[in-house]
Amino acid sequence: AGETLLIVGENGAGKSTFAKLLCGLYRPTEGRILFNGVDISTMEPQEYMRQVSAVFQDYKLFAMSISDNICSMHGKNIDKIRNALTQTNMLDKVDGLCEKENTQLYRIFDENGVEFSGGEMQRLAISRAIYKDSPILVLDEPTSALDPKAEYEIYSSFQKISDNRTAVYISHRMSSTKFSDKIAVFKDGEISEYGTHDELMGSNGLYSELYSLQSSLYKKQTIS
Repeated sequence: AGETLLIVGENGAGKSTFAKLLCGLYRPTEGRILFNGVDISTMEPQEYMRQVSAVFQDYKLFAMSISDNICSMHGKNIDKIRNALTQTNMLDKVDGLCEKENTQLYRIFDENGVEFSGGEMQRLAISRAIYKDSPILVLDEPTSALDPKAEYEIYSSFQKISDNRTAVYISHRMSSTKFSDKIAVFKDGEISEYGTHDELMGSNGLYSELYSLQSSLYKKQTIS
């Protein structure tokens, strides 16, 4: 409880499948998933769903107000909405709109609606997960549509976002690793390495290889 776990690994390693299993969207064919010692297959599905807030790569937002997208039928509390927007660095952007959080997303039903960038929409999706205020937060590639500066801002606020929650982040980007308590490295559907950033770098395994490779690419991009 309260720990931040980062899941990394190459494409096809099983990271997103793991996230969907945690969320109860898939049922395990072997083994069990325990929530406070209780097998989740014995829990009422809706009860377990209340314990998890999730943002997947293929999230959806709807042609209604920003506030309705964020509260998502969980009871509208404007202070909570604004707090969720603050944690994803979207509040100033929303406050700059004529109707603020009451502004409609898209122009399908309202010609004065707002069309946000992909990264801004992703922040709104994360705001919705924060607003739900569940004890478990699962984010599958939460910064895939963000530029490096916006990505850093989100990761810098993860400690606040995941406060008192069990947070599981899945990412291809190693820049997120230093914001997590533990790291699990997936390979061929299994956990091949597990530990802190320093421990895994010292073991000279797959994690160290992936981290060093990305670091060298970042350096080349900076030089160029």
